[in-house]
Amino acid sequence: MPILKMEDVTKVYEGKVTHRALNQLSFEVNKGEFVAVMGPSGSGKTTLLNIISTIDTATSGYVTIDGMRPEEMTKNELALFRRRQLGFVFQDFNLMQMLTVEENMVLPLTLDGHSVAEMQKRITDISSKLDLQNILNKRPNEISGGQAQRTAIGRALIHQPAFILADEPTGNLDSKASRDVMELLMKVNREQNTTILVVTHDPIAASYCDRVVFIKDGEFFNEIYSDERRQTFFQRILNVLSLLGGNVHDLSTIRLS
Repeated sequence: MPILKMEDVTKVYEGKVTHRALNQLSFEVNKGEFVAVMGPSGSGKTTLLNIISTIDTATSGYVTIDGMRPEEMTKNELALFRRRQLGFVFQDFNLMQMLTVEENMVLPLTLDGHSVAEMQKRITDISSKLDLQNILNKRPNEISGGQAQRTAIGRALIHQPAFILADEPTGNLDSKASRDVMELLMKVNREQNTTILVVTHDPIAASYCDRVVFIKDGEFFNEIYSDERRQTFFQRILNVLSLLGGNVHDLSTIRLS
């Protein structure tokens, strides 16, 4: 059952030079799937994410998320849909510096008017799953990048969204923290059946997913599914990236630990 369906989605930006960021892109993400989107710089990954997150709208084509058509919703309905159905994880964490880890995670529930008891219950549950119990009272500038990204994942999960969108979630992390974050997302995906779509340029991060969709010049290029061994999946991801061109000349030296 697709939670996301994109049908012939085209996005054209008008300006001095008309730019076609996406061109008749079609693909689906099934409920409970863990999918990565990859492509060279300028391939349309950010535009795609903005359209799926309902921040931007397609010039033509159809987007259906969890049975809903964003273009048919009012501004208020969209805001509510984003807040309740979608969870977001960003490269630069986007945490509020003046709030503690706990306050950052609980923010979506505060906006939705949940009871204090319910908030406390969810914080206890999520902080133990994400190993954040000991830093709940710290502020973002007092914790590591990996802890900050786990906090951001906690904030994305706390309102139990149907769909999590992650934009380069390992982009600012060292390799160990990157692995921890991807293993965590994989665990969330498997244990809670949460659908996750990750936009990444990192083949190691992508190798944790069930499927990788490659786009080039705003068009569907290829897709591959994971197999039993992450090492071989990683190698197949590298192979497609080398066909894609772009900044992949430095990837062949990477080895999975």
